[in-house]
Amino acid sequence: MTKNQKPWGGRFEASTEPLVERFSTSIEFDRELARFDIRGSRAHTRMLCSVGLVSQDERDQLLNGLDQIEKELQDGTFPFDAGLEDIHMNIEARLGKLIGAVSGKLHTGRSRNDQVATDFTLYLRETNLLIQEKLRDLQETLIQRSQEHIDTALPGYTHMQRAQPVRLAHHWLAHVEVLHRDTQRFKDLFKRLAFSPLGAGALAGSTLPLNREETSAELGFDAPNVNSMDSVASRDGALEFLADCAICAVHLSRLAEELVLWSSSEFEFVELSDAYSTGSSLMPQKKNPDVPELVRAKSGRCIGNLVTLLTVLKGLPLTYNRDLQEDKEPVFDSADTLVGCLEVMEGALKSLTVQTGNMLKAAEDPMLLATDLAEILVREGVPFREAHEVIGKLVADCLKRDLDPTTLSLSEMRKFHPSFAAPAKDLISLEKALELRDGIGGTARSSVEKALITAKKRLKED
Repeated sequence: MTKNQKPWGGRFEASTEPLVERFSTSIEFDRELARFDIRGSRAHTRMLCSVGLVSQDERDQLLNGLDQIEKELQDGTFPFDAGLEDIHMNIEARLGKLIGAVSGKLHTGRSRNDQVATDFTLYLRETNLLIQEKLRDLQETLIQRSQEHIDTALPGYTHMQRAQPVRLAHHWLAHVEVLHRDTQRFKDLFKRLAFSPLGAGALAGSTLPLNREETSAELGFDAPNVNSMDSVASRDGALEFLADCAICAVHLSRLAEELVLWSSSEFEFVELSDAYSTGSSLMPQKKNPDVPELVRAKSGRCIGNLVTLLTVLKGLPLTYNRDLQEDKEPVFDSADTLVGCLEVMEGALKSLTVQTGNMLKAAEDPMLLATDLAEILVREGVPFREAHEVIGKLVADCLKRDLDPTTLSLSEMRKFHPSFAAPAKDLISLEKALELRDGIGGTARSSVEKALITAKKRLKED
């Protein structure tokens, strides 16, 4: 190589300004792609041999050199050089020192444009599968905890006000549904990461007899990407990955917010384990829900990373532009952030203690049964809007007189509407409120048991 070992040095008379080198280098973060770069280079080397562009001996030298570099990377002895800009040139330069001039044949028919696109796609595919695994672990924990608490009642909330009683299993299974859809999004993205950019060159392919089907198959892709310009210019796979991460992180943030609220003295619905809490440096009595708080905050990073890459891409003409160097840090950060959030939420949920007595006491608030009274009138033929107004007046009267509506006699009930056929205690109760909702998606024990069976089966299939 010439001019500070730059692969494009032949065109230039002067060396790159050190300030520019520091500004443009990516080795500090794209070294994450090292093992994928080696995988791609091995596949490319074998293909070059199979089409006669390198000899078998040259192939073996290249592969042996790549093996040695891989070992150096694993051992932490690889000599990274920031002056070589990125991981791809670091590996190529190291290969030259190890095996000599034959290393120059590795780049035959290949550009850094299709090289980095291939490495990045391989990274996205592997990381996608890792996230699916972590999503499965979290769902499995939620399902297990739901099974334990199928008979635990608590208030469901709207507008952060007590609304209607539900089973804790039903509540946690709602999060399972959300996480299942997150999993499906990542699985669906995997289909669009199934096409290999390798062999697309800088943008227009190659005059050399490359076998793109061979490298595609070796690297585990379904087929080569069918358009060379699209291969090197597009980053919608990364965009979709970031979108999926952002959506999932928001879902985790909502679950985390519930843990923050439920572990507070105002709720006392759950107690986080000591292993997933912290204390105060000043107040000895404090037990702080730092883990869910951090999960709640880190969702902002995933959202911001999506916006970052959208902004990078929005004005780029085809094909490759150096702006695309900015595609990796947002993806690496979102991947690491999301995996970490999934792991700590799984641990926090697995280890927390449910305060069933406090949940039950809150669920026994008789005002949570108001809708049930309205629906009793509906079953007697009263239009719902009329029934709603009647029960609204009944509730207002009970609040004014500080009465429990379940204690109202038949005569007191009929003051509000003649269609009531029994005293309130015979019509409504917490158990009835749960068990009468026995349709699909309801809170009855039988419905929740069916939902648990479905969730377990679906998880096994996934």
